[in-house]
Amino acid sequence: MSTLVNRNITLKGRRTSLRLEPDMWEALFEICVRENCPIGELCTQIDEAKEDSSLTAAIRVYILIYFRNAAASERPVKAQGFVGKAI
Repeated sequence: MSTLVNRNITLKGRRTSLRLEPDMWEALFEICVRENCPIGELCTQIDEAKEDSSLTAAIRVYILIYFRNAAASERPVKAQGFVGKAI
């Protein structure tokens, strides 16, 4: 039995499904709340910035960078350096 959770999101008007671990979904939803950004919009930004990787891999990297930056500062920040970088 897989521990991955499948959810549907909309990217640029098209529906797609993502499979992530429950903790990754929780982290992604937390980022959306902190940034006041709908999940589809955030995932679209990540999708547009990724190069040569799957969307799920790019999302995992984004989450890591986001919370690493948040831990290094006094307040949460967006994943600086992520957009435009190869993943």
